[in-house]
Amino acid sequence: MASTVLKVEGIEKSFGGVRALKGVSLEIRAGEIHCLAGENGSGKSTLIKVISGAHEPDAGWIEIGGRRLTRLSPIEAISHGVQVIYQDFSIFPNLTVMENLALNMELMDKRAFMNYRRARAIAARAVSQIGFDIDLDERVENFSVADRQLIAICRALLQDSKLIIMDEPTSALTKKEVKALFSVIKDLQSRGISILFVSHKLDEVFEISERYTILRSGENVAMGSTDELDRSAFAFHMTGREFSEESYRPAGPRGDPILSVKGLSRRGCYSGISFDLAPGEILGITGLLGSGRTELVETLFGLTRPDSGAVEVRGNRARIRSVKEAIRHGLGYVPSDRLTEGLFLPQTIERNTVIAVLDRLAGGLGLLRRKAVAETTARWIRDLSIATKDPSLPVRTLSGGNQQKVVLARWLANDLSVLILNGPTMGVDIGSKYDIHALMRKLAAEGLAIIIVSDDLPEVLACASRIIVMREGAFVRELDPASTTESVLSELSTGVA
Repeated sequence: MASTVLKVEGIEKSFGGVRALKGVSLEIRAGEIHCLAGENGSGKSTLIKVISGAHEPDAGWIEIGGRRLTRLSPIEAISHGVQVIYQDFSIFPNLTVMENLALNMELMDKRAFMNYRRARAIAARAVSQIGFDIDLDERVENFSVADRQLIAICRALLQDSKLIIMDEPTSALTKKEVKALFSVIKDLQSRGISILFVSHKLDEVFEISERYTILRSGENVAMGSTDELDRSAFAFHMTGREFSEESYRPAGPRGDPILSVKGLSRRGCYSGISFDLAPGEILGITGLLGSGRTELVETLFGLTRPDSGAVEVRGNRARIRSVKEAIRHGLGYVPSDRLTEGLFLPQTIERNTVIAVLDRLAGGLGLLRRKAVAETTARWIRDLSIATKDPSLPVRTLSGGNQQKVVLARWLANDLSVLILNGPTMGVDIGSKYDIHALMRKLAAEGLAIIIVSDDLPEVLACASRIIVMREGAFVRELDPASTTESVLSELSTGVA
């Protein structure tokens, strides 16, 4: 059996009387990929901060480097080879790649000024460790999320890492980017580096990890070998709930198309796109990043304009040249990045919920009717089971799944005809994902027309009544989810059999 890199036992941690960790234990072996799983609020992040020295535990101990400690400082954790890559990567977007990679080393050496020749050598050594080809002089803000993550990994490797903790590393990545990240993780493992992979995504846990530890409500509920665990048991341990994912099948023809797209084209994005969407349908559009899928739905919602083609709503020509016009035609859009595009994070849950219907909630003088605002918010919190005790709290205090429900509530309060969901469950946990899928089916059964854009193939197969695959800006094929598979969708998306 491999030696133990890190072990924690009986860790307790409370904040203001709320017990975040209740006697949690975890053991990570040398050179293993270990998954720490649990829904949002299960205690994963708190445990990571205890291991990295950011939080001092109230009870329990940490064994690292052959020493048993009751707490670690951040400097001690780093000196023992523990590195954490948080979801925001803790990098400086306004600095260059070189500056981000070299800064920690310069600070640890207590240098008053950065020597750019030495910094470039440090940065070049960092990226060479994973064969990462990147412009060291480019600002980090100009790179994709996937590239930023690799920059953070390179920086971690400069510190002679023995254990790298990755907190929800795939929450904003496409399938293709996840595959590339997993290749890097496997390479790190081959060098004897341990990885604590923090996630709530079943597919990824089974693909990448050898052992797992699952937390629920701040307690250990299961641990062991991933080979000995099936998906239903994993989901149950995570949530305490039994799930039965059902495929959506519309009741039958629901009348004339509510949305018709005819020969829509935008240079460099997509070309000759045509389809009809009827009430009660859930149309799934899938394809790789860059296939044109997001650009297409952004045009439908008025965020961009097409070069040619036409859009009809309820049989009438609709000139959708702005978001305001899209909303007037009964279209709503939930973007893939709810944090930067879908929510006003410092604002309250209430304000985020009613922002699209303010004119309807205003009185004769244009002043909001407080009672109407409160009643609308309360209705959608109840109908969508948004977990909050107080709608006056900032929306950023909610979990990812509940934030997504707030974005959904905003559009559902607007009496939509068509709801477009781009990455409907990106970054949400298992329980919320199931709830959002169930909600989509319910809304479609009530007559709402839905478009979901996703590269989560199991999601598309489970939720869509029909599927269109896009590749290189064109529709490749339309498929019935009842008679197709993930492998067929993948082959059509990539063009590789």
